[in-house]
Amino acid sequence: MPRESSPVGTTISASANLTAPLGIVALDNDIEESFPPKGTGTKDPMVTITLDDYTMIFSLTPTGIIRYLRLLKPVDREKQMAYTFTVDGVQQSRPVTVSILVIDANDNTPTFGEVSYSVEVFTNMQPGETVLQLTASDADEGLNGLVTYEILAGAQGDFIISNRTGRITVAPGVTLTVGRSYTLTVRASDNAPETQRRSSITTVYIEVLPPNNQSPPRFPLLTYSLEVSEAMRIGAILLNLQAIDRENDPIRYRIVSGDSQKVFNLTETIGLLLLDKPLDRETTDQYRLIVTASDGHPGGTTTTTVNIVVTDVNDNDPKFDLTIPSNFSVREEEANLFVGRVRATDPDAGANGQVRYRIVNHPDLFTISANGSIYTRVPLDRESRSQYDLVVEASDGAVDPRRTSFTVSVQVTDIDDNSPVFSQQTYVVNVPENSPVGTVVLQLSAVDLDLFSNVTYRIKTESARQLFSLNPVTGVLAVLQTLDFESLAAMNMGASYTFQVEAVDQGGVMPPGQATVTVRITVGDMNDFSPIFRQDLYKGMVAPNAEKGTVITTVYAEDQDPPGTPASLVRYRVDLNRSPYSGSIFDVEAETGRIITKVNLNEEPSVTFNLFVIAYDNGEPVKSNSTLVEITVLQPSRIPIFTQEEYTFPPVSELAPIGTSVGIIFAAAINQTIFYSIVAGNERGHFQVNNRTGVISTAKPLDYENVTSYVLRVQADSMVVVMSNLRVPSKTNTAKVFIEVRDENDHPPVFSRKLYIGGVAEDTKIFSSVLKIATDKDTGNYSAMAYRLIIPPTPEGQDSFVIETYTGIVKSAIMFRNMRRSYFKFEVIATDDYGKGLSSSAEVVSVVNALDMQVVVSTVPPTLVEEKKEELISILERHVQDQIPGAKVIVEAIGPRRHGDGFELEDYSKSDLMVYAIDPLTNRAISRQELYKFLDGNLLEINKEVQPYLGEGGRMVQVRSPDIVASVKKAAQAVGYTEGALLALAIIIILCCIPAILIVMVTYKQSCTVNGNIWEIFIHGRWVERLYLFKCTDQTHSRKLLMVTVDLTHKLS
Repeated sequence: MPRESSPVGTTISASANLTAPLGIVALDNDIEESFPPKGTGTKDPMVTITLDDYTMIFSLTPTGIIRYLRLLKPVDREKQMAYTFTVDGVQQSRPVTVSILVIDANDNTPTFGEVSYSVEVFTNMQPGETVLQLTASDADEGLNGLVTYEILAGAQGDFIISNRTGRITVAPGVTLTVGRSYTLTVRASDNAPETQRRSSITTVYIEVLPPNNQSPPRFPLLTYSLEVSEAMRIGAILLNLQAIDRENDPIRYRIVSGDSQKVFNLTETIGLLLLDKPLDRETTDQYRLIVTASDGHPGGTTTTTVNIVVTDVNDNDPKFDLTIPSNFSVREEEANLFVGRVRATDPDAGANGQVRYRIVNHPDLFTISANGSIYTRVPLDRESRSQYDLVVEASDGAVDPRRTSFTVSVQVTDIDDNSPVFSQQTYVVNVPENSPVGTVVLQLSAVDLDLFSNVTYRIKTESARQLFSLNPVTGVLAVLQTLDFESLAAMNMGASYTFQVEAVDQGGVMPPGQATVTVRITVGDMNDFSPIFRQDLYKGMVAPNAEKGTVITTVYAEDQDPPGTPASLVRYRVDLNRSPYSGSIFDVEAETGRIITKVNLNEEPSVTFNLFVIAYDNGEPVKSNSTLVEITVLQPSRIPIFTQEEYTFPPVSELAPIGTSVGIIFAAAINQTIFYSIVAGNERGHFQVNNRTGVISTAKPLDYENVTSYVLRVQADSMVVVMSNLRVPSKTNTAKVFIEVRDENDHPPVFSRKLYIGGVAEDTKIFSSVLKIATDKDTGNYSAMAYRLIIPPTPEGQDSFVIETYTGIVKSAIMFRNMRRSYFKFEVIATDDYGKGLSSSAEVVSVVNALDMQVVVSTVPPTLVEEKKEELISILERHVQDQIPGAKVIVEAIGPRRHGDGFELEDYSKSDLMVYAIDPLTNRAISRQELYKFLDGNLLEINKEVQPYLGEGGRMVQVRSPDIVASVKKAAQAVGYTEGALLALAIIIILCCIPAILIVMVTYKQSCTVNGNIWEIFIHGRWVERLYLFKCTDQTHSRKLLMVTVDLTHKLS
């Protein structure tokens, strides 16, 4: 145990007399050692000992078998008398409980409750009667805390004090005298040893009063001060104001002022101050009561003051200021923006009145500062949410705070941060073919979530603009040209148009956003065509005894509806209404059109049957056509007879492999074996016929581009005749076979030249034709090409040129003002089979020019020049190319001859041919002057070459500049005359101004200080313009500046 006054480092003792230190034995089983008296350990155990929670107060010596506790900081018995804790060894040791008692040290002095005491006594007090009870406290223990009292001075023998209790009484045999006063010095001492004893002193003031009825009641204090919580319950005793009357007369108490609202109640007889009404600190936070005590005798009233401070309780909620606006707005897409401010107050005091703010419902989006300012925490998106009703909570700073909420409205204002969005990613719609122009196809809709957006629509695909119209405001897509399903199918476009539509927002303050959507319009087939038989009459022959299933002939009908569509699928059937008997004997195969016997025949020779066959399609509605088949029963004959005089088979592909079947020929004979052969039309051996079956097939590759059709003559003979080598052609045993070759896409498009050069004038209107390019050796669909351009956009994002998809005509797409001698390079892709087949490309250069043209005047009408344009331009181009190899001459316009001063007169008996030429090396127009030299200088030779095309008397008589150039020259000449007049006027003005300038200089210089300056300014041009500037400073005048200028009109260059 330690003494509380022990210094840091003191070893804790095990006994009260502090002679034996407290030792804790620490053993390590891994080390062999003995403990005295058996032995003396020589090795430190490897044990680590820890204390519980008092490692900051006590410590253990770190080494040795016996560890000692030491003090790390002073202990105070008066704060903690004992310490109990466990000591743990970390190597599987059981904890040891240690209890330490702190031994008291006399470190506390006896203390009186007051520094001084005042008491009143009466002359009639008896000896031994108590005057005052003193109490001094000492926190020490035992004798150190036992207090004794003694009067050191001032008693004058009239008062004594009990040394144990501290009670002061009147001394024996003493009679007190009125008006006398005493000042006693009293000491309180503890009972520690003399050297350690502590004491304190207080003063007691005693005043002797006359007996009762000679002095008024006395309050113990002249002023009472107390704090009362505003939450104090009604009826609670606040203060005992009992006064002392020496004569023990009854005392009456009364509040005479300070309680106008009757908040307090003072008991009249006993002087208890009670709470009579609820307190409200926020209304009245303090009271000053004047209280009287009276014994009923004259002069027997005394007063005291009661000061009451009303202490606060958290009884008020924060209140928001409703006069501040609660509707705010903030811009979207930006964080940390100020939204608005709220204000709340709390009338409570201290922390109870400190207001704090919190966003309740959107703390992730908004934040609020300590002063009530609301800010956006993250960027807001008006399109996701345009308004927020924020619940702002105000709470006070109490431990159990009171809260009030207030709702503010935040409108998110729009910025143009959204692009239009189509309601669908792809629009697919069906339109019947032949729909009238103006038929509404589709209502496109793109929504821009921004406010005040202005969405406009535009077809991006140039080819689609020629077929459909799109209202830029409403998005209504309508038919602009009649749509034809068969044309689409012929172009292998799948009977549909696919193009891009763009929606652009033009109404925002930010750069316009845009969206693109794909529109696919499928044109529905209306079954425009009926099947058409190739022949109005088919003839066939059959043996009288032909078996069931014998093939007699084949009918064939074509339908012009697009291949592969239901409307183009042709089937056949017998018209039983028109040929009921024949239909019972003969039939037609629905798929192939072959006429066959329906039964085993047993007919008389030379009988003819009329069989009506219907060909019908599968379109909506179904369309059909019919033909007549005459079937004659053969007479006995020595030679076979063909069932048809002519055979027409479906076209065969030029890419058909060798051995591909083309068709079958049939001949009939009674009791004969027939031998078939090709006797004419197959000189190159492209076809072969099976001698026994009559199947004709390909024997060599076909080429549509060389031969498009073949006419074969076939012969049927009896095998006996063939064997005897006596075959003789006759009218009955020969027939014609017509074979058409079907073209296939086996040739790519071919550009007529590698580099195309075209030109447009500066005033060319939009969508004017510029060039036409590529050709294809194939025919039909395979020679029908689809074109597209690869061209960089202009700085404004526009295409300079467009190309018609199916014509290959390049057209201008912008205006070319102020772009003289500019040129554009782009690439044309030509794909045959309407974009389905092979393709090739060529580079195209288009040169923009304005005043680089020449007009070739001819003596023939413009119609003739137009008719012979290609030949004439070829001649002109050849003469230009003599000077500039590869130059291209381009026709700008052909019209009647224009003459007169303003070229306003026209003569249709003559013509103006306006041309310009392009240098292929620079891709720019040859200058007008050079072109004039090339053409006018060779006019004689040119006329010799053009005479055959212009006819007798026709010739080119003049090469002149275009009308606009001549107009500019005349204007320049007119300006020159005016300029001369102005020059003369300027010289006169200068001569007149020089004397005036000199006078002004001399006069003004006299009134100026020495620092006057004159500047001459020369402007270099055609003439010199001189300006004289005079500047001077005068002490009595402000600065002045005089400028004389002469303006001259510059001549038009």
